Amino acid sequence: MILRVLNLVVIGALVLAAAYVYRIKFDSTVQAERLARIRSEVRHERDTIAALRAEWGELDNPARIEMLAKRYLPLKPIAPTQFDSLNQLPERPPPFIKPDSPDPIGAVIENLHEPETATGSLASPDNRDEAAAAAAKSGRLDR
Repeated sequence: MILRVLNLVVIGALVLAAAYVYRIKFDSTVQAERLARIRSEVRHERDTIAALRAEWGELDNPARIEMLAKRYLPLKPIAPTQFDSLNQLPERPPPFIKPDSPDPIGAVIENLHEPETATGSLASPDNRDEAAAAAAKSGRLDR
């Protein structure tokens, strides 16, 4: 009788071991298929990148850009009569700020004052008790 029970336990253990090995094999097959799919996607993306680089090379070709510029931009060669001497330049524009006046940006910076609260949502440390009392009074419980 003990021998039969022992045989049944051994057969059960073998069936469980076979099921476990089958599960491992199935998981490894799923992972191998996933890896193959990811490799295929990577290969496709690399091909797409290579095609886009080739297209960029065509679009960035200096000869093509020169042809488009000649076709669509009404540019003409520079004529020697377009140059003028320095004494023909107009006078400098008048300065908007007088040289001896104070710096307007510096005056704004000097007149800045310290804000009353550290941020828009937190009161300063000495006003926290007052803010908590006001929040409790208004029914707000979030702090």
